Amino acid sequence: MSENGTARLLGPADVRVLADRLGLSPTKKLGQNFVHDANTVRKIVKVAGVDGDDVVLEVGPGLGSLTLALLPVADRVHAVEIDPVLAGQLADTVADRAPDLADRLTVTAADALRIGAADLAVPGRPDRAGTAGTALPSVIVANLPYNVAVPVLLHLLAELPGIESGLVMVQAEVADRLAARPGSKEYGAPSAKLAWYADARRAGPVPRAVFWPVPGVDSGLLAFRRHDPPAGADRAATFAVIEAAFAQRRKALRGALAGWAGSPPAAEAALRAAGIDPTARAERLSVADFARVAAARPGAGDR
Repeated sequence: MSENGTARLLGPADVRVLADRLGLSPTKKLGQNFVHDANTVRKIVKVAGVDGDDVVLEVGPGLGSLTLALLPVADRVHAVEIDPVLAGQLADTVADRAPDLADRLTVTAADALRIGAADLAVPGRPDRAGTAGTALPSVIVANLPYNVAVPVLLHLLAELPGIESGLVMVQAEVADRLAARPGSKEYGAPSAKLAWYADARRAGPVPRAVFWPVPGVDSGLLAFRRHDPPAGADRAATFAVIEAAFAQRRKALRGALAGWAGSPPAAEAALRAAGIDPTARAERLSVADFARVAAARPGAGDR
């Protein structure tokens, strides 16, 4: 367990000074909106419940506002940054503003959509389970780039089974969709896929004014905790059903799944075998329902 240290957090003036020094002009392509409010990053760390046993994965650390708030409370922070200029600066910022905590930080310059466990192992450090030489993440805490937030989160949960929980900042409507339950208007493929891995909930709004530049959309916090997937289910097969069902969400499932099953009668047979009404629509089904439908597809047992 780590001992608390101190860090000087970034304020609005600090963020602008760093950006000017780097010649940085935030890009919409990379979803760059940097948090510059110390109270906001303190709140994120508190709500995330990070403790001294946690190895935190932070995606898109940017100029380091959230990183500096995480280091005093985490055992280690592994920051993944796609922008090579920002990745190169982060260790220097931490060395300047939290010198006694600098050894807790590892920075990887990479696309979070392409990383796996092998990219995040830290030689010589045990992970939370005590496995020597890994120090793999147990928690995700991040201001996710809004244009890729959903695929990044799903990818990380698939690649890093040691992730137990997390708190991510995303676009408010994306948080609504990810936390949605079956039967609600926001429920869709992202909701059902995330439910394979975890229970998710909204954890509060984030004001636009705490970002530079100020985004044109509202932001929100999404908290999640991992759970076991449906027993005996196949993830790829289940996700294929989810995608097919929501691709034509206004149709009854008998029609929406016709292409997936091979014909409307085949779709109806699979649905009835799974105990699902063929006239129901996709938004009524839980991830466990989708898993049963996938298993009931003719030939599913031959995979």
